[in-house]
Amino acid sequence: MPNPRMRAPGAGSASVASLVLLWLLGLPWTWSTAVALGVYVGGGGWRFLRIVCKTARRDLFGLFVLIRVRLELRWHQRAHHTIPQIFQDVVRRQPEHLALVDAGSGVCWTFAQLDAYSNAVANLFCHLGYTPGDVVAIFLEGRPEFVGLWLGLAKAGMEAALLNVNLRREPLIFCLGTSGAKALVFGRELAAVVAEVSGQLGKSLVKFCSGDVGPEGVLPDTQLLDPLLKEASTAPLAQPPGKGMDDRLFYIYTSGTTGLPKAAIVVHSSPCTPCPCRYYRIAAFTHHSYSMQAADVLYDCLPLYHSAGNIIGVGQCLIYGLTVVLRKKFSASRFWDDCVKYNCTVVQYIGEICRYLLKQPVSEAEGRHRVRLAVGNGLRPAIWEEFTERFGVRQVGEFYGATECNCSIANMDGKVGSCGFNSRILPNVYPIRLVKVNEDTMELLRDAQGLCIPCQAGEPGLLVGQINQQDPLRRFDGYISESATSRKITHSVFRKGDSAYLSGDVLVMDELGYMYFRDRSGDTFRWRGENVSTTEVEGVLSRLLGQTDVAVYGVAVPGAAEGAGTLRTAHLPAPPAPGGHHRHLQDSEDEAAARGLRPTPDLRPALLPGPEAGPLPASGSGCLHPHLFGRLLPLTLFLGPPETLHQAQQARGA
Repeated sequence: MPNPRMRAPGAGSASVASLVLLWLLGLPWTWSTAVALGVYVGGGGWRFLRIVCKTARRDLFGLFVLIRVRLELRWHQRAHHTIPQIFQDVVRRQPEHLALVDAGSGVCWTFAQLDAYSNAVANLFCHLGYTPGDVVAIFLEGRPEFVGLWLGLAKAGMEAALLNVNLRREPLIFCLGTSGAKALVFGRELAAVVAEVSGQLGKSLVKFCSGDVGPEGVLPDTQLLDPLLKEASTAPLAQPPGKGMDDRLFYIYTSGTTGLPKAAIVVHSSPCTPCPCRYYRIAAFTHHSYSMQAADVLYDCLPLYHSAGNIIGVGQCLIYGLTVVLRKKFSASRFWDDCVKYNCTVVQYIGEICRYLLKQPVSEAEGRHRVRLAVGNGLRPAIWEEFTERFGVRQVGEFYGATECNCSIANMDGKVGSCGFNSRILPNVYPIRLVKVNEDTMELLRDAQGLCIPCQAGEPGLLVGQINQQDPLRRFDGYISESATSRKITHSVFRKGDSAYLSGDVLVMDELGYMYFRDRSGDTFRWRGENVSTTEVEGVLSRLLGQTDVAVYGVAVPGAAEGAGTLRTAHLPAPPAPGGHHRHLQDSEDEAAARGLRPTPDLRPALLPGPEAGPLPASGSGCLHPHLFGRLLPLTLFLGPPETLHQAQQARGA
């Protein structure tokens, strides 16, 4: 399809030339203008005019959101604000307004109570000798204390490492080690998990247990946090950290496509732009893109160790004063009851949540709620309209983004199936692009000048965002690991010598600029809201099964919103009897429990035997490409819930 942006300048030049010529020949302006317009339309300019007519309203609203967020960031930059300071302004405005509600326990915290708790955390850790820049890991299920802990640490200039509560043994030790944490705060519900690795964490790591637990239920080298906080002062720090504090707010662990999770840096201020950059930008874009109001009540049942729950959700509370209702784990049967009980007007979702809700029997609560907006990602086009019509949700705010990326996009006008847009009228206002890649190797394709080749409408491409470290909307803060950071940056994309962030995801853009998610590149698959590293699963299963060649990749499962994990391997030990592989895997599961290598509960394997095959050939980079798997590999493991095993069998048979 011809690019209207390429045709429009040529048609425009011809029309302007004809306008001047006809005027010089003495024709009236009205006739000259009419002829010039005809030349423009006839030269292909009608395509661009059509795009303008169809997208002008959307693009103007997007431009308004972009300008508003930029102005807010600039104001905070000049005032040298951080997230705790912005929160203090909210507390002063509405101290007795509800800030956080725990739907599980019914506990409600006002903004004054959240402020007092976080002040106690700041004073306690300062009193214990921790200093600005020190890292404290938080291993806690989603509840108000989780927010109060990292907020209090931020008030003292310390950094929180937010750990996934599904981590066990080796991955947990790895994440604690890479964060450089000097202390670990864990919930009583995870005490047994910490006990399993306590001997491997080192004596220098100080451990605190949060929650209602007696001294007899705590490890000998662990301190009870709640009694210590009750004795700590709830007044603001006498000497809050100044500009010299480290600019990192906390770490969120993202999926590691080459192994274990990577710690992404979330900042609230930086030496170049001392303003609440990353956290504020994500929360503000969401707030203004979907016209949220301070009177809204947001229902957040997503994990707080991820950016969706902790920044997009909780950020509305800390920055804009919304009440946020927390539930530590999504419950399909309680979802609408909670929304009715707490008068929620906004809910968060991931694709699986919408599918699970649609599978529930019709209930009275789903017709009595006041929810007008659902914000999230991963809602399949096939159930999009069914979801909005059944539950009466007027707007779906689908977005695309990652914790660390600088190319987030949002669907602001409810286009079914779209995860956002980029203006076709003014594409350089927000410098992101889809660029051509080799879909087998994911290598960028370049033109004769060495620049990346932009995709035309309908062509799949890798989403990239131009990096400008001086611009809070376009900066890339990276990861703790410098090598992981460098792998996400490429050069000479828009112009010679520039730098751009590689999203790692393949999208498609239509003629009007709407973008649609197509595929996740790299060695991950998506399941139950988590990005699962195939490399990590390969390592665990290879050790358990005694294999030298193991390959894991994602496959589509009919009826499921997300891809399942499939493992195929060569050189299996010969089973001594029918069902021998099943027993071997069960033995491996028992060994995994003892060694701490068992996958998380949503990734437990079931066996699907396959055809016999030989060794696995590797490419020059050591990677195995999906098109090789069908003819080479003898065993398939479906990693997912047992109830969807038959769907995997059907997918494999197809």
